[in-house]
Amino acid sequence: MDNEKIKEMLLDIQESELEFTVTQSGKESKRVNGLYKPDSREIILHNKNFKTETQLIYTAIHEYTHHLINEEEIVKNGGREPPHQKRSHTNYFWAKFHALLEIAEQKGYYKIDLSVSPELEELTREIREKYIKPNGILMQEFGKCLIKAHGLCEQANVRYEDYLDRVLQLPRTTAKTVAQIGTLPEEDAELGYDNMKIMASIKKPDERAKVQDALKQGKSPDSVIAMMKRKTKDVDQRTKLEKEKQRLTKTIDELTHRLEYVEESLANL
Repeated sequence: MDNEKIKEMLLDIQESELEFTVTQSGKESKRVNGLYKPDSREIILHNKNFKTETQLIYTAIHEYTHHLINEEEIVKNGGREPPHQKRSHTNYFWAKFHALLEIAEQKGYYKIDLSVSPELEELTREIREKYIKPNGILMQEFGKCLIKAHGLCEQANVRYEDYLDRVLQLPRTTAKTVAQIGTLPEEDAELGYDNMKIMASIKKPDERAKVQDALKQGKSPDSVIAMMKRKTKDVDQRTKLEKEKQRLTKTIDELTHRLEYVEESLANL
């Protein structure tokens, strides 16, 4: 796949109004597989690092994600170049990258195929069945024990916080999270501890169900977290606008009453 074909593929995955170039260095690098230069808007791929075209495409999409985020920042800044961030691989980056990979899979450009290695397929099954799910079950049981311990502490007039701090020597934030996991349905254990932590942080059952569905459909944790942040941002924006509306309505009412008073006073002069 030459440079122009790679660029065509990237634009087919998602359009970009910001011009960019793709360059295969023809070199091998021990440090990175590729990089994006925001100043020159150039995607560089060290193609000697890759054994297959699939590996090259994965890296090309990775660097293209940097370009698209750079474009978003330029739009936000009114066309001005954004300051370069020290941390480029944020949660938002990984969520967007994974979303682009999904599109690439749908369009037939990219595929993560475990069937090429029966040994890897079997190992993946073993990891899920012997480690991820049992770990989830263990943490659920741990959470239920902590909930029970909280109740017993209250019955015995023992401060639960001191019990956590000095008896179990367990950080309170960890204890709170694990206790929340103890309230989740048993079937969620297959998602594993870290994904259960995400679910446990959601209070509304309907929102939690959406996150559960997304995780079971294979969405990455970063994508799910980004989805939650978008919804929170939308809710916050709505709340902010509603409060502003209330303030403006109150101000208008007060000014209207004041205007009526002034007009009445002028009429009586």
